[in-house]
Amino acid sequence: MASNRPAPMPTFIPDEVTGETSGDKKPDTYTFAYGARRDDETFEVWNPSAETVVPVRGKHRVSKQRGGGLARSSTVLGVGVIAAVGAGGMASAQTGKPPVSISIPDLPNVGSLISDEDDKAPEGSSTPLTAAGLTTADAEQGNADAGEALRARIMLQAELQQDQVDREAQQVAEAAAAKKAATLAAKEQDAAKAKAAAAEKKKKEEAAAKAEAARLAELAKQFTLPTSSYTITSTFGQSGSLWSSGQHTGLDFAAPTGTPLKAIHSGTITEAGWSGSYGYRTVLTLDDGTELWYAHQSSIGVSVGQKVSTGDVIGRVGATGNVTGAHLHLEVHTSGGSGIDPMAWLRGNGLTP
Repeated sequence: MASNRPAPMPTFIPDEVTGETSGDKKPDTYTFAYGARRDDETFEVWNPSAETVVPVRGKHRVSKQRGGGLARSSTVLGVGVIAAVGAGGMASAQTGKPPVSISIPDLPNVGSLISDEDDKAPEGSSTPLTAAGLTTADAEQGNADAGEALRARIMLQAELQQDQVDREAQQVAEAAAAKKAATLAAKEQDAAKAKAAAAEKKKKEEAAAKAEAARLAELAKQFTLPTSSYTITSTFGQSGSLWSSGQHTGLDFAAPTGTPLKAIHSGTITEAGWSGSYGYRTVLTLDDGTELWYAHQSSIGVSVGQKVSTGDVIGRVGATGNVTGAHLHLEVHTSGGSGIDPMAWLRGNGLTP
């Protein structure tokens, strides 16, 4: 803190009444007459600066200023008054205007601003200029209101942010729930479609089976087994040394000699007679070109070119040709001439040997 140097003492003391001076007279109130001096001492205005201010050393320091700085302002005001007095004197000396008397009020000295106590304010200090006219309660109330307003704004912002977080979390949860529901609905829809498809497939299969049964029933009316009271002794493709090719080429119905042989389906007799290892053989050709061979007959009851219908007797069971006992050797050949399984062909036409 800068300290002011003492103002220079005037070399004259004006008389209170006459204006004359005396070296030992000290009136109660001193007045200065601008422009009136008795020596050649020159007055100059002192403006405090960094070069002219001497820092205070030691334990003394400026006490804390509470609520503003009226004491500091008073000191500055005092310095300004002194400066104004000096400036007025110089102006009066230059312009020749009559001297004006100015009373200097009692001002606190610089030492009053310095205190040894840390927490005690200097005498003469007042409230801050920015809080002039306000009581301590008003200031505290204002601070409290400002703090409350700030706290309210912070709380409101926090609530808004929390609401936003909650909304985003809710949106994510709703999206996940919607996705899960959509997935579940898709699965249920797929299951329903699969169930409906299975039901439709089963329905179609049942309808197809019913239709096939009806067809076979109708064919059964058109087809019949070649003989009755028989036993299946050999099947198609069976291996053995009894057959010259090494495999059986037909289906054998063992029955007593003389058992009637019937036309399996309507057609035309294309062969009838002796055929080597087949013995007596009859060939019945159907309308689609399929050939049915009846071999090892004991007798033939039809002739070539004869038309026969389903169930007509065309011969008798025998043991002619390469045989080991009485039986009917039945072969089925396609229109191309290749042999097929007679059992499968009979079943395909509604017959069960």
